[in-house]
Amino acid sequence: MTTPAATDTTDRLVARTTAGAVRGRREQDLTVFRGIPFAAPPVGDARFQAPRPPHPWDGIRDAYAFGPPPPQEAGFQGRAGILDAPTGDDWLTVNVWTPDTEPDPSAARPVMVWIHGGAYKLGHSGSPGYDAQHLARAGDLVVVTLNYRVGIEGFARIEGAPANRGLLDQVAALEWVRDNITAFGGDPGRVTVFGESAGAGSVAALLVMPSARGLFGRAIAQSVPGTYFSEELARDLASAIAAEAGLRPTAADLAAVDPRTLPEAGAALSAKMARRVDRWGQVAPTVTPFSPVVDGEILPTTPWEALAAGAARDVELIVGHNAQEYRLFPVLGGLRGKVTEEQATAVLRLFAPGGGAEGEEAYRSAFPDADAGELYERVQSDWLFHIPSLHLAEAQVAGGGRAHVYELTWPAPGAGGTLGACHGLDIPLLFGTYAADLGNLLFAGAEVTDEARALTALFQRSWTSFARTGDPGWPAYDAQRRLVQVLDAQPEVRPYPEEASRRLWEGHGFPPLPLPLVDKGAGAGDGDGSCRSGEA
Repeated sequence: MTTPAATDTTDRLVARTTAGAVRGRREQDLTVFRGIPFAAPPVGDARFQAPRPPHPWDGIRDAYAFGPPPPQEAGFQGRAGILDAPTGDDWLTVNVWTPDTEPDPSAARPVMVWIHGGAYKLGHSGSPGYDAQHLARAGDLVVVTLNYRVGIEGFARIEGAPANRGLLDQVAALEWVRDNITAFGGDPGRVTVFGESAGAGSVAALLVMPSARGLFGRAIAQSVPGTYFSEELARDLASAIAAEAGLRPTAADLAAVDPRTLPEAGAALSAKMARRVDRWGQVAPTVTPFSPVVDGEILPTTPWEALAAGAARDVELIVGHNAQEYRLFPVLGGLRGKVTEEQATAVLRLFAPGGGAEGEEAYRSAFPDADAGELYERVQSDWLFHIPSLHLAEAQVAGGGRAHVYELTWPAPGAGGTLGACHGLDIPLLFGTYAADLGNLLFAGAEVTDEARALTALFQRSWTSFARTGDPGWPAYDAQRRLVQVLDAQPEVRPYPEEASRRLWEGHGFPPLPLPLVDKGAGAGDGDGSCRSGEA
């Protein structure tokens, strides 16, 4: 709601943006603003188009509640992850946590901008796991979180619409930060963008997108997925999604369907993807028909290629991953401890560098003591997260930039201690949200120990120090020493721990995934979906 402009405009809870004034709430020692539009609702004639400036408003708009989530599937593994979310078309909003002090341009604070993950098809900045209050306090800085279009609305490659609309939304949010964050006590010249999983893949893309240049000076990418689509793959997947709805893959056809029901078509395709390795290759078992598209314009090339050529040498970078990234997915799917040799062989031949029997043999030789389940997890952890993250750092260094690398090895205490340092564990540790969203599983039935709290303090200290100074507290990565920060009960700086995997993947460039990547008969079948991979 808005209140008349005559309301006390000297109120410290009021900030003036280019579209109008907003009023936040004081929450202990912070002022928090929620649901501020950074773009117009992408509906009507704006549907499937690049984001447009927000509609201005008169008076003072109450910024008390998170904006509605963009249309999306029901949730990861059946978990909605969106609590107390409003409805409506104002999907493109930002939220701001700022220390509660008098605005003073000479004391403007660093700004951290969070991009959530969710396989490019799920997620909402209002999810409790992304509550940024602890991070803002720990670093005495301004934290911004944002919504962006996901799934069909944001990433399907359809006729009559620009590619990568979800990434364009993120650029628009960063432009909003540039133009407005001074009113919230932030310094637009000291912006760090950070994200996890699909959010980290977005950060990697933003590093090399011409439209994002100059909008941030530092970046943190947590568990970068290696999946970027070629035009051919993206268009074929979009055709299959549209076919599920009985439509053509065009903006005109899809815009005739309610945006809240259209995700059903994407979910229907996801349920079938794992059986179509013959058609879609390596992306099929991910059951995720969305990723950034290397379209040659909005995203000119892959992040690895562009960084190696120096595209972001002036941006300081942290990048890293968790030790047992993929383990989350077999645990959630009830496959942990039940992987057969046939299933291990299928994924080794599909995902190992070189592919086929040669790729399988390389992994079995590198890990001679690993059983079927360990090989199943290892190759998918490496292909999907470990090596893309490491190679992003190596590309940045090769291009003349600086990168700091980490690996989280502390195991999640939930699920009977079976999860290890799995995918997503860094989120509750970073935000201190142990009992929210994925933290409900990762810490289920376990006490939040002093070890966990110490790791949270280390995460927050390192991330906010980097945002403030560019130094997270450990040495930059180089091709000779390969030093990384290992985050565990006893943190240490040491050479990259996954050396066997690093050697296996040396020289692999992570090109855009083609259509198809794997020929029929290459060793990974299209039968029972036993190659099912995870969601980024």
